[in-house]
Order: sequence, then C-alpha cells, then structure tokens
Amino acid sequence: MAAEGGGKEMNEIKTQFTTREGLYKLLSHSEYSRPNRVPFNSQGSNPVRVSFVNVNDQSGNGDRLCFNVGRELYFYIYKGVRKAADLSKPIDKRIYKGTQPTCHDFNHLTATAESVSLLVGFSAGQVQLIDPIKKETSKLFNEERLIDKSRVTCVKWVPGSESLFLVAHSSGNMYLYNVEHTCGTTAPHYQLLKQGDSFAVHTCKSKSTRNPLLKWTVGEGALNEFAFSPDGKFLACVSQDGFLRVFNFDSVELHGTMKSYFGGLLCVCWSPDGKYIVTGGEDDLVTVWSFLDCRVIARGHGHKSWVSVVAFDPYTTSVEESDPMEFSGSDEDFQDLHFGRDRANSTQSRLSKRNSTDGRPVSVTYRFGSVGQDTQLCLWDLTEDILFPHQPLSRARTHTNVMNATSPPAGSGGANPGSNGNGAPGNSVPPPLPRSNSLPHSAVSNAGSKSSVMDGAVASGVSKFATLSLHDRKERHHEKDHKRNHSMGHISSKSSDKLNLVTKTKTDPAKTLGTPLCPRMEDVPLLEPLICKKIAHERLTVLIFLEDCIVTACQEGFICTWARPGKVGLLSSQTQANSPSGTVV
Repeated sequence: MAAEGGGKEMNEIKTQFTTREGLYKLLSHSEYSRPNRVPFNSQGSNPVRVSFVNVNDQSGNGDRLCFNVGRELYFYIYKGVRKAADLSKPIDKRIYKGTQPTCHDFNHLTATAESVSLLVGFSAGQVQLIDPIKKETSKLFNEERLIDKSRVTCVKWVPGSESLFLVAHSSGNMYLYNVEHTCGTTAPHYQLLKQGDSFAVHTCKSKSTRNPLLKWTVGEGALNEFAFSPDGKFLACVSQDGFLRVFNFDSVELHGTMKSYFGGLLCVCWSPDGKYIVTGGEDDLVTVWSFLDCRVIARGHGHKSWVSVVAFDPYTTSVEESDPMEFSGSDEDFQDLHFGRDRANSTQSRLSKRNSTDGRPVSVTYRFGSVGQDTQLCLWDLTEDILFPHQPLSRARTHTNVMNATSPPAGSGGANPGSNGNGAPGNSVPPPLPRSNSLPHSAVSNAGSKSSVMDGAVASGVSKFATLSLHDRKERHHEKDHKRNHSMGHISSKSSDKLNLVTKTKTDPAKTLGTPLCPRMEDVPLLEPLICKKIAHERLTVLIFLEDCIVTACQEGFICTWARPGKVGLLSSQTQANSPSGTVV
C-alpha cells in the first residue's frame, strides 16, 4: 500500500485522516487487488466495483468480497481489520472474453456459507447469475442481446425477493427479471402499462411468462444508477439527463423529481431511515433531497471533478436528546428500531434512534461520504440546522456553512398527490401524471386489493388484469419482509404495440434553474466537507461504510480498508510487519 515519503506525488496520497470521532487509518495489509498487486491499466475499462455479502460463517469470517477489474472478476474472503488479505487464494476467479463485468450484486436473503447468488452485469448487455462458492454458472439473461444491446449500468436484487432483480442499461431502460423464467428466443413484444412525465412502463406480451416482466423507459440518455429505499417500496433513479426521479415501485407512480445544477447525475443513495436522498454527478456537487418535501434542502461543494459515488454512514449518524450521545451501531442500541426490512447484511440498514414524540429530533446529524474522479474522499455532516431551518439554530457544529438557511417558498416542494409515500408530503412540484389510455381510470382506485404492483401485480391499478406469478421467498423470512409475488397479465389495449408512446420532451436547463426542480446556489444551504482528502492516483469508484471500517477502491484495481477510530488495534504487530509495501493506493 502507500508507503510514507518517497516523492512529491506519493506524499500527496493520504493514509490517514481525523474527524470528530477520531483517527481513520489506512490498513496496508488489508488491501485487496489482483493477486500480482500490479496497478491495472484502466484506459477504456469499466469502473471497478465492489460488492459485499455476509454468509454467517460460524468461524467468524463471514464477510465475502467481490470486485471486477477489467475483464476479471474476483471473489475473496474479506478479513477487514482483523487479518491481512491473502490474495493468493481467491475463492473464485473468472476472466471473460469479448465483454467486461460492469456491476454486481449479492442476494443477502439467500446467502449461506455453502452458496451465494451473485448477479453480474456486462458491457455488452448480458446479466449472469453465478454461485462463486459452488463455482457454478446457473443462468445467463439477455444472452442473445435481444432485450437490450447496451451496457449494464446497475443491477440489484429486488429487496425481499429471492428471485426478482432489476437491471439498468445505458440505453435509459430498466428491466425487471425473474430468475425462474427464460428470456425467450425472439425479441420481446411490449405493451404499454403506464405512462408519465418522461417515463413509461411496458409489460411483455407473450403467451407464456417470460423475461423481462417489465420494461421501464426513464428520461433521456443513460440511466446511470438506481437505489431502492430502505423499506424497498421506492426506487430512486439518476440519469444522464441530469434528473433524479423517485418512483413508488409497487404502484409504478412518480413520487418526485430533481434536476442537477448541470450535467448528468451519476450516483444516488438513501439515508438509512429513507427520509433523504443524496445524489452526485457532473456538476461536482453532492445534492441532498428531502423525500417527504420533494425538494432540494442542501448542496455540498468539495470535489474538483465528477462525483462518482455517494453513501450514507449509518454508524456515525447520531441523535442527541437530553445528553449528547452517539450510537456505535451495536445490536443493543438498535433493538427497538425498524427502518425498512431487516437485511442479512444489517450493517447497511442500522441507524441510531432519531425520532422524538413530536416527530422531530432534538438534534440529529447524518453522516454521508462521497468519492470522485478527482481522487478525493469527502465526508459530510447533515445537521439539524440544515434539516429544520425554521427551528432555532443549534450551537455551531462541524463545518456546516449555512449560506442561506431560509427555506424556499411554500410552493416549492411536495410530492405527487397520487403517491402513497411515507408521511404526508406537502405541495406538489411535478403536476399530476397523465394516466395511460390503456389503463381504465377506475382501476386505479383498486388499492384495497392484495395485489399491489410488486406484491401481486404491477400496480394497484393493474391488479384485476394480473395473471403472472412470481416466486415467493422462503417462509423463514416472512416476519420482517412484505411478500413480493409478482403478477402481470395480458392487458388488452389497441395501442399496446406502439412502443414509443412516451414522448421524451427535452427540458431546457435554463428553464429549470431557479425553480424547485433546481434551486439556485444561493437559495439553499451550502455544505462544506468535514474532510476532503486525496487518497488515490486514479479516479475513485467505490465507497462503502462497514461497522469497523470504510472501504474505497480506485480504477487501478486496489480495494482499500480504512479502520475506524479504535479499530486498528485489532491487528497484530506481526500482521503489520508482513504487509506489502511500495504499492500506492
């Protein structure tokens, strides 16, 4: 890893940094990469991505790590801050010809020490389902590229499901698949299910059930990333057209939108309680958007180039009531809290208690981070003076610069009246969405049916048409997770074969600037980063917060572990002594 000293450029690379919690330190022996540790020549390659899963291994080494570098895909036991990485023994390694892995995701619901389900998306458009423990390749989706020929930009399992997954492409389309179904030998025929402002959803017309179950066309240009809310009910998408669009995934309704200051949006994440969404992109900014109010509440400026990843840190997010207190993330602290469904990988979903009796915390601080093409890591605190500007400002807190703490005009935020979101959003930013001609208006009121879009069909409005059935998850998971049985049917519509019914109206950036979609810089608070450190020579592509460390990765193919304050002492001095040296992050 990075050795101290040895040249001007090497001195620029930081191996530690300090925040109010204490010292974060890079663990050189815990670096994961290709076995030869040679920096990867990243010219023209897809971004390095990292996925984690915990398999509940009784030995205590339950974390597993997957990452892609160029044409290669690696699967290791991740030892984190406990032991040095042994790169000579990957559990699985794959080298692909003619295509490159672009993204991947584990199914945390089904993972065991004997078997894991890993989805891998590729640059040519295919999606592969593999088991790197059993070293099996079970299925290949979109094999003949009949569904979509463009690069896969994001792939994720649908929360709470053992069989449903969602795939986004650089074409701007998303597809819902079921691992139980085939993709067919011919190109799919679609029929319009729902249409709204710059989006349309189609079902697949087929005599027998086949993939894809749904096709979403969202915005213009590539759909760069999507993220499910912690409860799995909402879907946030960011696109190259610069828009964040948040959908109710069950009813296929648009909940709210936001526009970047300029350029495309590249990354998106949810706060652990689902109340806030953070985006990053080509405007070099991080933008905080309130899910309940459907408006921008803050921007952060610290990066000098495009922001590639944003992520919340659930372990440093804190609440202060009568006495200042921070929660570290232990099970005892969180035993009464339920933000969404309980995941196997609980490190991603636990948050300190933040709600008081009147629904507003006395003092709350959300921590999130970002990494960018400027090779810098930034950490940010989102404090109550930003979240609740009408409240008396608390004492000065950690580098939060409020340029203008007054909130936008009363009519500046809100959700769609049709959204059945978490809470009661205020005034509406986007106008009510036009409904598709192929869906009777009366059908929309069928919300009392047991088949909501993902629970039974693709929408409360489509439940009467439903005929397709999807795989249930196992009985042992039903207590925490709402069921996702998917069904969709052959909806009769004379206009069903017109696939291009959605009109992609171009939005003039000059017309959105200064509106609730995209407030001017002086109209919202501007956050300054707690820390902003150069930690790599190549652009950063990964930022993951774990309980005892932060994981970052750069395009050279090095996956780095930063021990949280007090966690570095878990390592033995001999491990430190045996760590490799001379390789820069």
